Amino acid sequence: MDFGIAAFPQKSVQDKINSYRKRYDAHYSLIPPHITLRDKFELKEDQLEDAVLCLEKIAKETSCFKLNFNKVSHFYPTSNTIYLAIDNPTPLIELHDRIDQEFGSVQKPYEYQPHLTIGQKMEEQELHDVYGRLRMNSFDLETEITRFHLMYQLENEAWNIYQTFLLSR
Repeated sequence: MDFGIAAFPQKSVQDKINSYRKRYDAHYSLIPPHITLRDKFELKEDQLEDAVLCLEKIAKETSCFKLNFNKVSHFYPTSNTIYLAIDNPTPLIELHDRIDQEFGSVQKPYEYQPHLTIGQKMEEQELHDVYGRLRMNSFDLETEITRFHLMYQLENEAWNIYQTFLLSR
């Protein structure tokens, strides 16, 4: 079964992001606004219990932290994705790296860049138009990350929470 690990911003931030995602994100209906901590990976049934124990340990050793989304950016030409950038990504990078240490690092063509997707799988011209409009907007959205989630993917490609892991206070 396919799994992923993600953190969700607070509802007020999700509501703001969803006002854009409805128009620009092909995955809008498949998962709420989130910050990916580990991309999709496979876990067999007999590996699940160990994975949960490992994630519980990571959560206990990680303190809650605040994030501020401050501007619109994009991954073009690597990907036609527009996102909200995080002005203090260090806690997310450290959490991502810790998860990678425990689960084994995956070879990727790019470095991990925590972000909150606004739009993806856009035509090139649309990406440039939308980015041009959105970068003129002022963004100052703060959220506290108090938990992360082990997610599983359904056959229709939607994601559901398998288990939630609370960070230490």
